[in-house]
Amino acid sequence: MRILQKLVLDCDVDAAWRALHSPAVLAELYGPLVRMRPLGADPMPLEWSSGDDAAVALQTGPLTIGTQLIATVDRSKGDVRILRDAGTPLTGPLASLDVWDHQMAVSATADGRTLWRERLTIGGGAAPLLWLPLWAIWQVRAVRLRRLARTWAFDPPAAEA
Repeated sequence: MRILQKLVLDCDVDAAWRALHSPAVLAELYGPLVRMRPLGADPMPLEWSSGDDAAVALQTGPLTIGTQLIATVDRSKGDVRILRDAGTPLTGPLASLDVWDHQMAVSATADGRTLWRERLTIGGGAAPLLWLPLWAIWQVRAVRLRRLARTWAFDPPAAEA
């Protein structure tokens, strides 16, 4: 089962690519209802590079709703840059899935904005039960992506001498 998104974001493709590698941006996409915190003693990195991974807990209020391994792999096809989260849900309802494949792709539009495409593929016996809640979460993500993207490439005006 798949959840697909295709959005045009009000930022340049370099800003979108940096945002894809930012744990802080990822946390903002799910906030304020769901918080993401690192598992273990290591703090969350400032950015992910291809090949990095991190185990995180997803919390709503005081309750942990699951843990997840985020494992980033970058690649490109022509002008399209792709980040694949090759990780997997570890605990919680999403851990009942046999397949979790999340890919996000960015490319420049003719007017300098960003075409953001996202594909989440899930599978297993629990997939039909989890598809609708995940689809709803992805709709909220789309709204937040559009709102947040406007801030990703903001350069404050230079101070006058």
